[in-house]
Amino acid sequence: MTAHILKPLPITAERFAPFGDVIAAGRSERSAMNEARFARYNDLAALDIDPRDGGRLAVSIVQSRAATRLPYRFNMVERHPLGSQAFIPLSGFRFVVVVAAPAESVEAAGLCAFVTNAGEGINYRRGTWHMPLVALEDGQQFLLIDRVGGGNNCDEHVLDEFIELQAP
Repeated sequence: MTAHILKPLPITAERFAPFGDVIAAGRSERSAMNEARFARYNDLAALDIDPRDGGRLAVSIVQSRAATRLPYRFNMVERHPLGSQAFIPLSGFRFVVVVAAPAESVEAAGLCAFVTNAGEGINYRRGTWHMPLVALEDGQQFLLIDRVGGGNNCDEHVLDEFIELQAP
């Protein structure tokens, strides 16, 4: 069986807008803080959680134990119906995201792939279908901001065909 080929495009805020937010300095108006020794860029992502069942925002760190070698074949995507999910690299590296618009189901033809610039993060809008996190090197660390608490906040969907994610 041949795989549906997916090649990542460079991420831009406009391209990624249907799926969430690009998190990077310069994406909002800058203000000074701490005696003007720092520039602050406010409100870079629309964090959104369902507080029912004890849901709350949590800040975590995730670390890649094994790099995803590209090309990579997959046929499963997931979504988080109870909250957004933000991944921000803790050092300047690129990573790849595969997404599809929030909907009841998803097909291979609805997937898009993006590669970030070094230092950019992303925030998946609640319900956005996505491939599990892709790290291009072992040991890469991300700051993760997402919902924790009760309720089922991870739906998985097996696609009817395999996807081959190519190198950017």
